[in-house]
Amino acid sequence: MLFELTLTQLQVDPGSAERTRELGQLGYMQWLGGLPSQASYEAEAVKAYLVAMDFAETDPAVAVFCGLIRDSLRRPLQPLDLALPKPRRRGGARERRRGL
Repeated sequence: MLFELTLTQLQVDPGSAERTRELGQLGYMQWLGGLPSQASYEAEAVKAYLVAMDFAETDPAVAVFCGLIRDSLRRPLQPLDLALPKPRRRGGARERRRGL
């Protein structure tokens, strides 16, 4: 259920390449945080990737999300480049409504 919400949240027009990357990384962190503690990461990652890849061509933030999942499954394992967005003004409610 949380994955569907995350996927829906990523299907917006981010406006810039930087914001696209931020949204994709936030989506990955939200999805990762919502995994059950006893779940197999690899199995859940493959399942999420297979669902999300259908939207990767039309939604750039979903493509970033899929790229992070792909990178996380590569061997040898390497740290992912994840960061929280830098705090800044983004236009408030008016800008959020315009993006819908």
